Amino acid sequence: MSTSAAPSRPLSTAEGFICGGTAACVAVTVSNPAEVAKTRMQLQGELAAKGAGKVYKNSLDVIAKTWRNEGIRGIQRGLGPAYVYQILMNGSRLGFYEPIRTRVNTLVGANPTDQIPLTSLFSGAVSGIIGASFGNPFFLIKARMQAYSPVLPVGAQHYYKSSFDALKSIWRAEKFRGLVRGVDAAALRTAMGSSVQLPSYNWTKNQLVSRGIVRGDSIWAFLASSTVSGLCVLAMMQPTDTVLTRMYNQPTIRTPDGRHVGALYKNPLDCLWKTLKAEGPLGWYKGSTAHFLRIVPHTIVTLTANDIIVGLYKRVRDGRL
Repeated sequence: MSTSAAPSRPLSTAEGFICGGTAACVAVTVSNPAEVAKTRMQLQGELAAKGAGKVYKNSLDVIAKTWRNEGIRGIQRGLGPAYVYQILMNGSRLGFYEPIRTRVNTLVGANPTDQIPLTSLFSGAVSGIIGASFGNPFFLIKARMQAYSPVLPVGAQHYYKSSFDALKSIWRAEKFRGLVRGVDAAALRTAMGSSVQLPSYNWTKNQLVSRGIVRGDSIWAFLASSTVSGLCVLAMMQPTDTVLTRMYNQPTIRTPDGRHVGALYKNPLDCLWKTLKAEGPLGWYKGSTAHFLRIVPHTIVTLTANDIIVGLYKRVRDGRL
């Protein structure tokens, strides 16, 4: 007489954090060159009138010229802080999402395992904001490193020898305020992206499996669900992503009372408005091609790798390998 295997125990928040962070590091290694291209495209022609001269024709031109002039080091600029940011950001997002969602479902009287659109969106946004807040200093450093080019510079240029040198330089000049610069834009950007990333992934996967199109453990289920999720994220966060890049990279000035403030923008809304006034609505969407080339494979690899890593970890932890 056979007995069915007991259901696997859900991951704890710490286990989800570690698995999610590991999956994100795999993904960022693949997507970082497109992130460099996106950053430079978003800064090209910053607050300049339409028709101003361009260093780069398009996103692929950024990658080609960066490779030609700066080599592998150029197209992988900012990879170190990107790893730390992804561990903090996606580890938090993937690690906190399920605990928050099940708790919110319980509070509203629903089954903790139900995929409810509103509670899923709320949980995705909250877990994203937590991750963005933890990772903000490293995203700031990453953006500045990726914008820097000794050959074809665009935007303000910040040269750092390493991530540690960047942390020291920013702390020396601006103290804690410098390290949290742009955190409001980061929270807005991440809340918009995170609110749809995991809910759209889970909804798509559930639809594919419940309709018998693919098996739940099929690689095609992971890929299709991740692709839909990546497109949803891109649509939600592009304007705020441009704002965040510019808020992070802008030069600072010292006020009479000793504070360091942005020389170009006061806050995210000011950045949105000035960009619209100087460059038109398309200014918000600069680098969108590179963003697509980054976010779709990044989301596919992150969520697919996370499912695979979580499944493997559970088998090892539960002695079923």
